Amino acid sequence: MAEPVTKLVLFLCLGNICRSPIAEAGFRKLVTDQNISDNWRTDRNPPDYWGRACMKKHGIPMSHVARQVTKEDFATFDYMLCTDESNLRGVNRKSNQVKNCRAKIELLWSYDPQKQLIIEDPYYGNDADFEAVYQQGVRCCRAFLEKVRGPRRPAVAQAHPPRPCGKCQQCPLFS
Repeated sequence: MAEPVTKLVLFLCLGNICRSPIAEAGFRKLVTDQNISDNWRTDRNPPDYWGRACMKKHGIPMSHVARQVTKEDFATFDYMLCTDESNLRGVNRKSNQVKNCRAKIELLWSYDPQKQLIIEDPYYGNDADFEAVYQQGVRCCRAFLEKVRGPRRPAVAQAHPPRPCGKCQQCPLFS
């Protein structure tokens, strides 16, 4: 059986201190809970105080470092998930300046099963705004993982039942 390939994903927002660190922390929790964290790597974004408080409420640790997107990111990451249209346009514009862009650049919120495509930056908001970002981020990350990985399979794959031999009616497989 082939070893799973590690995928790299970068979450991006305007200051990389609210939406992207919250979405990234939710993503890391999902892959940990699904026991696939060895297959995924993220780039840690710095949370602000309210983002850390929201994650603490959900029992998700956060420790991040802020940085700007580099040309190397486009060649290194498999996915760059932006949290708003403005960032998506900016990242796409910068990717056009890179010859070896391998990253698939997308709007993270486009994965929202509730079709909430826009969520405002909670920076000037309150606890409820950060909670909304967390809830939407987890929904989107779950849907992203399902799309990229395919539907979750049981830990033990179930084989198709054997076909009856058709030679006798006493066969326990005959029905």
